[in-house]
Amino acid sequence: MLKSFPKGGIHPPENKLSAGAAIVTLPLPAQVVVPLSQHLGAPAVAEVAKGDKVVAGQQIAKPGGFVSATVHSPVSGTVTAVDALPNGSGIKTPSVTIAVEGDDWAPEIDRTPNLIPECRLTGSEVVTKIAAAGIVGMGGATFPTQVKLSPPPGKKAEILIINGVECEPYLTSDHRVMLERGAEVLVGTTLLARALGVEKTYIGIENNKPDAIENLRLVSAELSRHVAGIEIVPLKVQYPQGGEKQLIKAVTGREVPSCALPIDVGCVVQNVGTALAVYEAVQKNKPLIERVVTVTGKSIATPSNFLARIGTPVSALIEAAGGIRAEGPVKIIGGGPMMGRAMSNPDAPVTKGTSGILVVDGKDAARCTESDCIKCAACTTVCPMGLEPWLLSRLAQKQMWDEAEAGVIVDCIECGSCAYTCPARIPLLDWIRLGKTEVNKIIRARLNR
Repeated sequence: MLKSFPKGGIHPPENKLSAGAAIVTLPLPAQVVVPLSQHLGAPAVAEVAKGDKVVAGQQIAKPGGFVSATVHSPVSGTVTAVDALPNGSGIKTPSVTIAVEGDDWAPEIDRTPNLIPECRLTGSEVVTKIAAAGIVGMGGATFPTQVKLSPPPGKKAEILIINGVECEPYLTSDHRVMLERGAEVLVGTTLLARALGVEKTYIGIENNKPDAIENLRLVSAELSRHVAGIEIVPLKVQYPQGGEKQLIKAVTGREVPSCALPIDVGCVVQNVGTALAVYEAVQKNKPLIERVVTVTGKSIATPSNFLARIGTPVSALIEAAGGIRAEGPVKIIGGGPMMGRAMSNPDAPVTKGTSGILVVDGKDAARCTESDCIKCAACTTVCPMGLEPWLLSRLAQKQMWDEAEAGVIVDCIECGSCAYTCPARIPLLDWIRLGKTEVNKIIRARLNR
């Protein structure tokens, strides 16, 4: 029997339209816009100015605090501006604009395709190289990886879990990485395990990707001398199994308590894309300047997977996928349909956390007419965190923040299962997100007193 998490969950249509599309390297754009806040935490601080010449892989911004990440130029060219520019939501964020001139790379970067399975660095040296490369969680959370690999005093990592679930409908970038870059993913996994000092590592993959499961098992056998201790774990298809707490429960049986973190039960979770980036950083001296992005949707002419430089306009990826074939208005979503956010600015840049771009037509994007809650408890049944979404939504609408905090609204992982299931079509997640934001503000203010 396949493993899964036991509480809640749904199975929306998978719509993996681009699963069979091999990764294609996207041509360089005329210019890139590189945000200095592509990660959770403090924005990076620019180290370049207008008129400076840069090459691909050169550091252009330093971390702005302990929880922050280095930023590098993804291209070679001339810095034309260091200014605040709109992101996908239209919010202006500090960014570096670079006019592309050729494709020169920093000389220390090894661009050969040769696999380097051996590493003689210590765990702390691996963490140092990861920090220097500006690597963040590439599953969407974008938490700086070097921080996640440095547990606080009193906490010890015992198990590393690599997240190859990719349970979000439509998205296939992780799937293609496991198929096409499996050896690098496995070596990167051993480097992450070394950094944490753990001996046991699991790679969790949902069973709708049998080719990825088989490929990693074959590559693992071929590289057995270098990647010992890695177990490939097939999982039942169940959304949102890619959530850290759900994946930990499914793979290990350990349950992360309310308001706690994975490290509290001895676990650390990293994405397969992050494992690939770690391999490239440690073994090839390559910082995180490009990533695989899925461009998909029933309104996209040719659903595709692209290797795109950070800073490339989203509109360029859509054009490379054949453009939008729908008539009338469409909605562009950064990410998948369940947890993604609508984009108001299609010329916004690809960032380290951009796993996919989804285009849906007006009919699929339109909100259904909301009706009264009938207290059916469907939302409670599917909540993977065991919360009461209907109640938290109501508390947020009434701005009853103390009651929302008591209802553990901060435990919501924003998977959207509640809103997807609600027969009254109430935008439960929208209200819960609002309430969660306000409650977190109150908690931070309380801690800073």
